[in-house]
Amino acid sequence: MSFSQNIDDEYEKFIRRMNPPRVVIDNEYCKTATVIQVDSANEHGILLEVVQVLTDLNLMITKAYISSDGGWFMDVFNVTDQDGNKITDEGVMDYIHKSLGPDACFTSSVRRSVGVKQSMDHTSIELIGSDRPGLLSEVSAVLTHLKCNVVNAEVWTHNTRAASVMQVTDEKTGGAITDPERLSMIKKLLCNVLKGSNKSREAKTVVSHGVTHTERRLHQMMFADRDYDRPRDEASGEKQRPDVNVVNWQDRDYSVVTIRCKDRPKLLFDTVCTLTDMQYVVFHGNVDAEGPEAHQEYCIRHVDGSPVKSDAERQRLIQCLEAAIERRVSEGLKLELCTTDRVGLLSDVTRIFRENSLTVTRAEVTTRSGKAINTFYVRDASGCPVDAKIIDSIRQAIGQTILKVKGSPEEANQAPQESPSRFLFGGLFKSRSFCNFGVVKSYS
Repeated sequence: MSFSQNIDDEYEKFIRRMNPPRVVIDNEYCKTATVIQVDSANEHGILLEVVQVLTDLNLMITKAYISSDGGWFMDVFNVTDQDGNKITDEGVMDYIHKSLGPDACFTSSVRRSVGVKQSMDHTSIELIGSDRPGLLSEVSAVLTHLKCNVVNAEVWTHNTRAASVMQVTDEKTGGAITDPERLSMIKKLLCNVLKGSNKSREAKTVVSHGVTHTERRLHQMMFADRDYDRPRDEASGEKQRPDVNVVNWQDRDYSVVTIRCKDRPKLLFDTVCTLTDMQYVVFHGNVDAEGPEAHQEYCIRHVDGSPVKSDAERQRLIQCLEAAIERRVSEGLKLELCTTDRVGLLSDVTRIFRENSLTVTRAEVTTRSGKAINTFYVRDASGCPVDAKIIDSIRQAIGQTILKVKGSPEEANQAPQESPSRFLFGGLFKSRSFCNFGVVKSYS
């Protein structure tokens, strides 16, 4: 660490001691949600860190008010659990206080870095390349052949590109893989799989012992890969996209971003993550996701203090936000697998998908106490509707009680719908009362 970085860290600690963060969790003044208020000294990235803590707990953010003018940051969130209930678990509330309160380290520059914390429990593998049917099956087959067990993984596909962050362990030791020659072989073989026969787009494999925040890293990887660039024929196609608009508010020297799309879990994290990594600062924001649609409004400036400067910058920001929203859209039939974990399980399951002409559009792989808990979103590789008979055949091959279907093939064959209407940004400044968020008392 350089001398200047040491000075910056010490300055951050001083500011934190003088202005310790404050977290208030209230279950009384809103009938339908728990209200969480976070006050802290302001700095770039703090909003993302707060949202990240809440979404990592699988909390649903139904409303949010954001204000960070000057040197102070203040956020108010209405949150529920996944069943729509208030947060009453003392363990969860204590974790929020510890993660965001005076004793937290979320303002540390080290915490905000990605992939800097070392782990000997597993080896992290980052993959990005051109998407194609059977890709996950091929990748997992290579890892099985190399005596690696996939304990955690997340796979996203978007705009012909596929990205994944995987955590693997050595089959024999159950820990991280440390042999440099073996790591080099893993990287080489996986990169060959990712390249396939496509020489026009780059494929990349990174192997390390670093611990990353998987979802933020996936956003960064796909952003760096420019997955937001669309072919001209697709850009003018009929597929309905999220409604994103960016205008400059000249009187106040802000750019105002408005987003309206179908609501889903972690949508707020996805948009805030993208704005942060594109070096924009959110000064004011208003989020409403109580219905089937989510409405988001942000007043932003670039970190250099300027609003959006050109039409080209505006178009790029719109494209990047659209991509951030679409990456996690779960197109396809949802399949959930729960069974005892073993080496080669992911390879066997995805091979069965491939042999039945199904392609994985998104996947979440986790291992808890020796149990594999995996979620796959699959579609027919040829673009045809998913055949219910094929799903029945796959379930018989894997196990009826092991693999469960969420929804129906008919529902999966319907294209996702977004609203074409636009959310007017002017409503953001009509009222800044906490009553809009179910808070009627002062937190002073």
